[in-house]
Amino acid sequence: MNTPESSKIRLVIVGATGMVGGYVLRYALEHSVIGSVTAIVRRNLGISHPKLKEILHRDFADCSALAEELTDQDAAVFCLGAYTGTVPDVQLRAVTVNYTIEFARVLRGSSPDAAFSFLSGSGADPTGRSRMAFARYKGEAENVLLASEFPRLFIFRPAYIYPVEPRKEPNFSYRFLRGIYPVFRALFPNQVIRADDLARAMVDVVVSRKEVTPSRVFENRDIRSMVHSLHRPQADQEKGRA
Repeated sequence: MNTPESSKIRLVIVGATGMVGGYVLRYALEHSVIGSVTAIVRRNLGISHPKLKEILHRDFADCSALAEELTDQDAAVFCLGAYTGTVPDVQLRAVTVNYTIEFARVLRGSSPDAAFSFLSGSGADPTGRSRMAFARYKGEAENVLLASEFPRLFIFRPAYIYPVEPRKEPNFSYRFLRGIYPVFRALFPNQVIRADDLARAMVDVVVSRKEVTPSRVFENRDIRSMVHSLHRPQADQEKGRA
């Protein structure tokens, strides 16, 4: 059944040039319930699509200029981030905490009813006690988002995100994990998630117009369960046609 244009979702994506954000963008453009996709990017995507509106914005420390573009949006998926060790600590905190808070502030003011899906990470520490800077910063960002009173806020804490498609890995740890992924997945299934599965979960939960679960914080195990439950009907249909 086709969704009437008047009831289709208007979705904003931040971080669409990244690994997970790229899959979010692809999935959103194909999604029948989504009528428009506004991608806030720091560099051109290099693609065109009838649903897609691309907004270049280079300074996420100040998102005030995005207020008009963020007006009357139904949902947002925020995937902007940086890898530990690839940028100085000051920049890591700015990207992880400051950029998230600033974007959320403007979105909340322009579209107070919008749902928000945030890419955090396994081990995020809202107490601020962790020795890992990434964990402290993600926890700090989560705390501010939870206090922002979004009507529907979904925080995703994936463990190892499998890239699916070949890419230049950011550091040795990621190269190593990609190399042993089949074994790692078999031994520790709840410590891995495919990038495309994570992207689908982050989109589906905000376009459903209802909470999939009472919890607003999804650990890796929860994300895997969401992917299975949300896409089981489709998988069953395909199995029946085989």
